[in-house]
Amino acid sequence: YLYKTSDYGKTWKKITNGIPDTAFTRVIREDPNRRGLLYAGTETGMYVSFNDGESWQSLQHNLPVVPITDLALHKGERDLVAATQGRSFWILDDLSVLHQLMDAGANAAALETRLFKPEDPYRMQGSGGGAPLPATATIGSNPPNGAVVYYYLKSKPATDVVLEFQDAAGKTIRTFTAKAPAPAPTPQPGSAAVQTPPEQPQAASGEESSFFAGGGGAGAARVTTEVGLNRFVWDMRHADAVRFPGMILWAGSTTGPRIAPGRYQVKLTADGKTYTETFDVRKDPRLNTTDADFARQLDLQLKIRDKLTETHNAIISIRESRAQINELLKRVQGQPNFKAISDAAKSLNGKMTAIEEELYQTKNQSSQDPLNYPIRLNNKLAALGGVVSSADSAPTEQSYAVYEDLTGKINAQLQKLEAIMKNEIPAFNGLVREQNIPAIIVKPPSAAGAAAQERRP
Repeated sequence: YLYKTSDYGKTWKKITNGIPDTAFTRVIREDPNRRGLLYAGTETGMYVSFNDGESWQSLQHNLPVVPITDLALHKGERDLVAATQGRSFWILDDLSVLHQLMDAGANAAALETRLFKPEDPYRMQGSGGGAPLPATATIGSNPPNGAVVYYYLKSKPATDVVLEFQDAAGKTIRTFTAKAPAPAPTPQPGSAAVQTPPEQPQAASGEESSFFAGGGGAGAARVTTEVGLNRFVWDMRHADAVRFPGMILWAGSTTGPRIAPGRYQVKLTADGKTYTETFDVRKDPRLNTTDADFARQLDLQLKIRDKLTETHNAIISIRESRAQINELLKRVQGQPNFKAISDAAKSLNGKMTAIEEELYQTKNQSSQDPLNYPIRLNNKLAALGGVVSSADSAPTEQSYAVYEDLTGKINAQLQKLEAIMKNEIPAFNGLVREQNIPAIIVKPPSAAGAAAQERRP
């Protein structure tokens, strides 16, 4: 039985509507941040009341069916801690959503599409929730290390759903998008009905994040578009540096840097309407790091990321140019003007390959190869980024010195490449035009037949 009094015990009212008779109650608590928001721990699980006990509804979610012997509420962090009989401790770590639901009337059926104000997250080292736990794990998972955003969709959106994170000045840091499903093709009269496959979760736009919903390395964060309540976890990082296929780094990463503590905002756009909420990223309270220290750290991290992107784009450009040159050589092989083009191509490829090998260890084929082959400039710069981000503090003078040394060497190679792209590539193209290379080279029938015979298994 549960009873409440509003007149200091003169009269009492029974408040058990919604709790089954078989689920006798062991503990009841009121939320210290919302008068009339009650939590009841019963023999079979958790219940919540948004109207001071007039009615109750289940708050079970992923909590096992288990006796709840005690409840404690953390007023400052807005957490609900449950002690169970045989299933350890459980924490509902973001009661602010329930607070906002109560403020809206706590009637999910009457809710319009909305964005909930996120709980102010802490900027912490590490991945927070860590990797997904196996089913047999006997430990609990931590909350996700990031900004947790809840939003409610009244109906399935007909257009893209976009979550945009901005700093206090309104500058966009990251944008994530769930693409709207493409319209089904119109069937022709008399044709069979068109079968539309079920909608698949859309990967977030932009660079890959370090985790989703608390799982470190669990893949890119996803913007979901389910009718009802949705959750998105932003890892509070800037976009990653550009990568190229097959890239292997030793003790280095292209992951974007964490944002500095401060005020931020998130925007939800769905069906042409935009909703905005603000939140504060809090620093670890155990640190004495100043705002200026965080700003210096982020500034250097962004410079490292941008130089890595420039370096990797250069490598991509080298490989694309070399592939086109090699494809051209295959086409003109055996033609009367082949030698002049071949010699020029060999010289050009050699110069670009020399630059690539200074920027990246091209011998790497597996993650263990850097044990045998020394890392190059891009890997050294990526490793420096790891040093700068290894603690919540301003970069050391040595980090700045290494950055200047590495970027000076990288810039020297990039300048060589720029000269090749501006001068030698156009010269090579001019040579090809002078040799009057046809767009289509027709092989003699005998040669074409021999080539087909070689390709036959």
